[in-house]
Amino acid sequence: MTVTEETAPASHYDRIGGANSVKAAVELFYDKVLADPELAGYFADVDMAGQRRHLALMLTVVLGGPNEYTGRGLAEAHQPLNITVGHYAKVGEHLTVTLTELGVPADILADVQTVLGQVQGQVVAAGNRSGA
Repeated sequence: MTVTEETAPASHYDRIGGANSVKAAVELFYDKVLADPELAGYFADVDMAGQRRHLALMLTVVLGGPNEYTGRGLAEAHQPLNITVGHYAKVGEHLTVTLTELGVPADILADVQTVLGQVQGQVVAAGNRSGA
């Protein structure tokens, strides 16, 4: 049997509702992060409209949607920020809570958490990788 668009399994991106759902998740996620006193400082001088756009494009790729991301790589964008393991974990928790609140299925949440684990070394500053 040949796999066609009709028989191919839906991507996570399609299953959660595509671009509108990703945008809603990014908005809710950044509301949580910016309200977190431990994390808000990372974004003090950041263009949040651009930041939201970048995360929506990256999350789209992670979820199997169209790859239209043309921004900097994770390490290039995050290493200068001196992010700690503890702060990275808090961001991951905010993302997980956001996706849970939006009704994202458990298998998709698990895949997102796997990706968070895979990219942690690119985001957490080299000197901060051994602890919180």
